[in-house]
Amino acid sequence: MRPAVLRPTRSFAHAVVETLRISAPTVLEAMLGRGAAHEVYDERLRSWSKRIVDHARAHVRVAGLAHLGDGREVFVVMSNHQSVYDIPVLFQALPMQLRMVAKQELFRIPIWGRAMRYSGFVAIDRSNRERAIASLSIAKKKMQDEGVSIWIAPEGTRSPTGKMGEFKSGGFHLALDTGLRILPVSLVGTFDILRTGTAEVNEGAEVRVVVHPPIDPVAYGPARRAELTADVRAAIASALPQAQR
Repeated sequence: MRPAVLRPTRSFAHAVVETLRISAPTVLEAMLGRGAAHEVYDERLRSWSKRIVDHARAHVRVAGLAHLGDGREVFVVMSNHQSVYDIPVLFQALPMQLRMVAKQELFRIPIWGRAMRYSGFVAIDRSNRERAIASLSIAKKKMQDEGVSIWIAPEGTRSPTGKMGEFKSGGFHLALDTGLRILPVSLVGTFDILRTGTAEVNEGAEVRVVVHPPIDPVAYGPARRAELTADVRAAIASALPQAQR
């Protein structure tokens, strides 16, 4: 095993370039009125995420894929959120059509933000409850009409310490509203690749992705939403180191 090495410019700059590389054609197609099929966006995201993960020399191990069944079920995917590298790692780890609910600020980034919107990512305004609810309605329609699984980080933002924070309610409202099962996923080690507030990429990090048995929100109902939240959080925490729970 090679020792982990901090590369504050090479790896981070590579990630930026690769992101622009997949974003530009998506934006151009949309401007020309030639939006691509979901499968094209899926392939771009898989290719992008592989290059990002490989360039950081991250060693990713995945457990629990059997919980996906035949791969055709649509889930509300929930995980802890340690790093921006959670995104490429999840696209590599989960063999499904996946899009993400992301904070509105990311959609203001030139080119990348527009590409996210065109390829089916959902922006959420955490500062405005009404707009946040409207965003979740868009996610609901995407899941029901297009068969796309949606990833949402119930913490709402990346952890500055690696320790999992409190869960917000939006994703659980989405699951209860759609009746789709929640797929809890634990991410271990992405915090060691790139931490919040830094551009220092730690190459060679060990990353573990654990997929847990799906949890059916219908069995809880709206009246037991707090219990549903607690059970999903406990599932994700079960695979995390004690210090990160």
